[in-house]
Amino acid sequence: MSRLILSRRTLIRAGAAGAGSLLLSGCDKLFENPTFRGTLESAEDLHQAAQRALGRDALAREFAASDMSPAFRANGSREVADPAYRRHFAQGFAEWSLRVDGLVDKPLTLPFTALKAFPQRTQITRHDCVEGWSAIGQWTGPRLGPILDLAGLRPQARYIVFHCADLYHGRPYYESIDLIDAFHPQTILAWGMNGKPLEEAHGAPLRLRVEKQLGYKHAKFVTRVEAVATLGGIHGGKGGYWEDNGAYAWYAGI
Repeated sequence: MSRLILSRRTLIRAGAAGAGSLLLSGCDKLFENPTFRGTLESAEDLHQAAQRALGRDALAREFAASDMSPAFRANGSREVADPAYRRHFAQGFAEWSLRVDGLVDKPLTLPFTALKAFPQRTQITRHDCVEGWSAIGQWTGPRLGPILDLAGLRPQARYIVFHCADLYHGRPYYESIDLIDAFHPQTILAWGMNGKPLEEAHGAPLRLRVEKQLGYKHAKFVTRVEAVATLGGIHGGKGGYWEDNGAYAWYAGI
C-alpha cells in the first residue's frame, strides 16, 4: 500500500517534468499543460482509496530540527490587499479572530488568545508542492479536530471549507477537506513557522496544515472555517480555487 502513496509523488514529478519550462511560471501556469493535468486527475481516485485504506490516523513523516530546510519558498499570494487584513496586520493581529460556523451547533469567534489556549501541536514536516519542489519546516498551532468538536458539528456536515483573506487573480481563495482529514492528528491551524509567528508571505496570521496532502491544499490567510454538507454552490462548486479553475484534483493525497 505504501507504494501507492509514494507513486503519487512520482507521478507529480513526472508530470512536472513533462510541463518543462512551465515550472518557472508557477502553479497558475502548470495546469494549462494537459499532460500534467491528466497525470493528477488520473491519480486522484487511486490515491484517495489508498490513503483511506491506511486508516484515518496514519501519519505523514515527521523530521528532526536538523533536517529543516535553510529556505522555505513562499508560494501563491504573498500579501493581502484587503483593508481589514491590512488593519489587523498593522496591529499585530491583536484584535483579529477566526470564525467557525456553518453546520455547527455553536458558532465560534476565536481570537488569537483563544486559539493559543487550545493544546498546541508542533510538527516538522515536508511540504510537497505540485510544481515539483519540497521543503521541510516546523509548524505550530492547535489541532483542527478539537476546535470542530467545541463548535459541535451537525450530522449533515461532510466537508470543512477554509475561506481566506486574499484574492488570487481577482478571485477569492479557498480550500476544503473532508472530515477524515479534518480530524487527522497532524491537521492543524498553524500560527507559527520555524519557531516564529507566520510571516505574511507564508499566510499570517493562520494557515491550514493538512500534512497528508499537497501544498495547494494548505490554505493561507484563513479567516473562516465553515462546515458544509456539500461543496456545490461555494464559489465554483469544486472545493477550491485551483479545482474550480480546472487545474488540480480536489483530493491531493501523498
